[in-house]
Amino acid sequence: MAVTDEERDIIHQILELHAGETTHMLPEVMDNPVTKYTDPEQLRQEIDILFRNFPIVVAHVSELAEVGDFLTHDDTGVPILVTRADDGGVKAFLNVCRHRGARVENEPCGTARRFTCPYHSWTYDLEGQLRGMPQPVGFDTMDRSEHGLVQLPAFERFGLIWVVPSPQEQAVDIDAWLAPLKDQLDGLDLGGHVIFEKWALHKDMSWRLALEGFHESYHFCSAHRETACSNYLDNQSLWQNYRPHVRHSVPLPKILELRDTPEDDWTFRPNFMTQNYVFPANFVQVMTDHVYIHTIIPTGQGTCAFHCMMLVPETPENDKAARYWQANYDVVRVVFDEDFAIGEGIQKGFESGANEHFTFGTYECGLHFGQKAIDDALAGEITI
Repeated sequence: MAVTDEERDIIHQILELHAGETTHMLPEVMDNPVTKYTDPEQLRQEIDILFRNFPIVVAHVSELAEVGDFLTHDDTGVPILVTRADDGGVKAFLNVCRHRGARVENEPCGTARRFTCPYHSWTYDLEGQLRGMPQPVGFDTMDRSEHGLVQLPAFERFGLIWVVPSPQEQAVDIDAWLAPLKDQLDGLDLGGHVIFEKWALHKDMSWRLALEGFHESYHFCSAHRETACSNYLDNQSLWQNYRPHVRHSVPLPKILELRDTPEDDWTFRPNFMTQNYVFPANFVQVMTDHVYIHTIIPTGQGTCAFHCMMLVPETPENDKAARYWQANYDVVRVVFDEDFAIGEGIQKGFESGANEHFTFGTYECGLHFGQKAIDDALAGEITI
């Protein structure tokens, strides 16, 4: 695939920075108060604003392939039910019965034409409409049309299912929200990929610590000395700040060969890992031949859930292909475990009071951009 103008510029900048024995840097160091990781009021605001009003990835389209397919999602603290409706579109609802508030669906996923509350058997269709109840005479003055499941904004874009975890007074323009990353995400054809592995981990660390591991590559050759370090140029990443989203391009060593290659023959993806941060907590991490989708969600003070999907271009057609993808999966799990062990150690260190602030270096650009976006969103300066 031909490089885009943006990708060509990224390659030029990487080659120039490497030749000058420097890297992408901002003008100032940032001091980030530790209270942003430990203050309960800070966390409450993050949950109430970031994790109620912005889209998160909950699934790949293949998980809702047919009418009636559904899944449930709970880690945001909001019980969510997502369905493939009769019209073929994706619908999301609060997984809460409108009678007495019980969960309507308890299974993590499946196929159904109706959802029946286990408490009193009120029944809803794929569009969330109330369709039946036992002994309806006791509710003959009630308007059924006003007692359907509460709908949430849900979208199918770039092969992924996105949900905003609370009802919104105004329509959500998902295309405008994702526009800065559209060209790249379109080119990935994620809808044509298949899930090789999908997993969730619950960790004893602030969601912010997990998030920040994807915002810089300075740590690669310390935290991942035997794994990721040799795969990339040391601390020579480049960032495009789309406020609030960020594109983080991490070059492989072989990119240096492009110095002697005509620009018309340049390629981008084979020479980079690209970590696309989709605010507030999603990453589309593009490897040379497969993709990881990460969503990081706070589950409490100092705890978080890490949801991940490994997407590959096609179902492995033989044992050799399966072993190849399994080897990639095994490596990334080791890398993540290395990060999580450090993150959980940082979380324990908060209790010591050793630091009043963390220091973001001038070349830890993604940390600057990500922190500023969170601050701006909490101040009401970023909305969807």
